[in-house]
Amino acid sequence: MRGFLASSTGVTCAAALALPLAPPAAATTSPAPPVTRAAAGPEAYAAGGTQSLPLASRSSDRAPGAAEQGLVRRDVRPFSLVGVVWDDPATELHGRVEVRTRATATGAWSGWRELETHNADHAADPGSPESTSGRVRGATAPLWVGESDGVEVRVRAETTPGTARTAPARSRLPGGLRIDLVDPGKAAPPPAHRARTEAAEPAEPAEPAEPAVLPALPARQKTKPHAGPRPRITTRRGWGAEEKLRDKGFVYTTKVKAAFVHHSDTGNDYRCSQASSVIRGIYRYHVNSMGWRDLGYNFLVDKCGNIYEGRAGGVAKPVLGAHTLGFNSNSVGIAVLGTYSSKKPSSAALKAIARLTAWKVGLYGMNPRGKTYLKSGGGNLYPKGEKVRLNVISGHRDGFATNCPGKKLYAKLGTARAKAAAYQGR
Repeated sequence: MRGFLASSTGVTCAAALALPLAPPAAATTSPAPPVTRAAAGPEAYAAGGTQSLPLASRSSDRAPGAAEQGLVRRDVRPFSLVGVVWDDPATELHGRVEVRTRATATGAWSGWRELETHNADHAADPGSPESTSGRVRGATAPLWVGESDGVEVRVRAETTPGTARTAPARSRLPGGLRIDLVDPGKAAPPPAHRARTEAAEPAEPAEPAEPAVLPALPARQKTKPHAGPRPRITTRRGWGAEEKLRDKGFVYTTKVKAAFVHHSDTGNDYRCSQASSVIRGIYRYHVNSMGWRDLGYNFLVDKCGNIYEGRAGGVAKPVLGAHTLGFNSNSVGIAVLGTYSSKKPSSAALKAIARLTAWKVGLYGMNPRGKTYLKSGGGNLYPKGEKVRLNVISGHRDGFATNCPGKKLYAKLGTARAKAAAYQGR
């Protein structure tokens, strides 16, 4: 397991006895639309949802912020992605967060798995309307666990060293700790199917349906002299985004001068056929659990090299994301699904990053092998207002002191830059 880390120079990106079984406690569930049940078959649709369970002290300390908190093993409704959330986004959780879950298919419990506690570095810029909305919360990175129906949690604050006069002391934990269990649901049916299942609703003028997939364009259809051809992109409709979850409207920046590469830090235990479900889970976690206006990343890439549209607003437009705290303006955020601190990214994922960046930054005349300047919106590396020289294709850690996108993925960004430049014909 990855050890927790908190230091003045950076943060990471992404032994207790087993507790007895206990009956389920009351939980709050985020609003979800009614389930529309289709006829038996692969097109069955089910809305997702979030169970939010409060954590309790695991010691005699009952004061707010108790240094050891958790949730005893219990049965819950099915979920596939987990994360721990707290009230104040400005408060950091210095400690270790671990969960174990029970697989629905086998009934077997997993071992303890650690959640990445420092997740605020993937966020809207300080002072922006999205960050000051009043509904933003602190949170760990989410973890994909596959369909599960049982959970256990333990959280332990780090111990601060003592001195000759003082004994070691435990840090306090953030207030309002709870675990969110996310059911990503099944993708929504196509419009024709909705017409059959919702025939009683008044008819509305039909709008052109967004395609599920934007096909790759041949090289001869370049839109700019040094823009790579558009790669194949699965749209939000394609991965089943429930559009009523996000804020209405779109927010744009001026241009795209740089691309920041991330890892989602959700773990590598997913099949590429599950990628759409993973993305729906992250989307619901970013919006309902963390309080963002939409999915934070502009694009996502799975380990098979498939590319997915992230934040809504148009794949060719400069959509303002919430991916690199302090550097969301004039940039695009691309997250590779998985955790790449010790695991190498696939060659297919690197090729997808290259194809996507060759097209996206090329639309704005940028060379993937070049440098550019971005103005910092504030963060732990650069103060607000400072003009920072960055690679056009940068890792998250270049703009914020973090482990993201993981040591192994970060080491491959030079390869991605070279391939992207070649796709541009440079």
